[in-house]
Amino acid sequence: MDTSTHVVMGIGLAGLSQCDPVVASEPATAAAVFLGVMLGSQAPDADTVFKWKNNILYLQQHRGISHSPPMAVVWSVLIAAVLAGAIPGASFLHVLAWTALAVVIHIISDLFNPYGTLAAWPFVNRWICWNIIALFDPFIFSTHLAAITLWVTRLVSPRIVFPILYSVLVLYCIWRIRAHRRVVQGLPNRDPEFAEGESYTVMPTVAFSRWNVVKRRRDGTYRLGHWKRGTVAWTETARCSDHPLVEASRSHPAVQALLDTSRFVCATLEPTRYGYAVRWADVRYRHRKQFPLVALIMMNKEGDILDYFVGWLNKPGSARRYGLEWERS
Repeated sequence: MDTSTHVVMGIGLAGLSQCDPVVASEPATAAAVFLGVMLGSQAPDADTVFKWKNNILYLQQHRGISHSPPMAVVWSVLIAAVLAGAIPGASFLHVLAWTALAVVIHIISDLFNPYGTLAAWPFVNRWICWNIIALFDPFIFSTHLAAITLWVTRLVSPRIVFPILYSVLVLYCIWRIRAHRRVVQGLPNRDPEFAEGESYTVMPTVAFSRWNVVKRRRDGTYRLGHWKRGTVAWTETARCSDHPLVEASRSHPAVQALLDTSRFVCATLEPTRYGYAVRWADVRYRHRKQFPLVALIMMNKEGDILDYFVGWLNKPGSARRYGLEWERS
């Protein structure tokens, strides 16, 4: 989920912790638990610091080992130990339990997104994503805001509003899982272009009834479209180049970082004023008719690598810095 959602979920868990008699009756424990769930709700995203080093390291590490079971234990114990030690009278066990719950909910909620995490590391060294809920879900965010408002204005006791909130959200997630399953199962029958051997990936949007769809065809191309109210509409085809310069760029660390985090990467070759740009793009993400998550390898006309970029090209004019033509039309 996005940072704002993790923040409101942290506040929501602080409200839910009032159902714990020890937290409700001991101000020191309540203060430590509040800080613990707020920090725990953000702790797995501490890997953002790798962005200060370089984008390759950030892409490799973001939502990686920091979201794994061993690190969940580390985050929980570290935060609880610091807070229990810093706040006299706070119950370490209760601070630990609520902090651990915040960390685990952060990791599980990220599994529902298309980006996924390394949540099964070190047992399974691959990215896991369930494609159930969008990075920002208006329903989850708005229901948290409503519950928090009822709490801080003292209109409803936190021991009432937050159990109701999380019961509703559990039912909401179950509904989204079933809706996703229905779309996946219905696609082959509703797709007029369906052919044996093709595979579909269905991804959420902020709209309840609309899902983005990526279909991988047997020839290695991708069909991109959406599903809405039982109908699939294809809008674009992504064709991947097998040019020798594309293959030569595959071993570059920037490209490998992108390939390690996605099974939906497609490469194209574009002539530029300095030679060529090989653009490896994750076709799951689309913005302003382009694919913003890319690894760009810039080469001269002899095929020597001049420079590279890996990350998000989603700001107006950002692609022009690398001599790309698709923003000029």
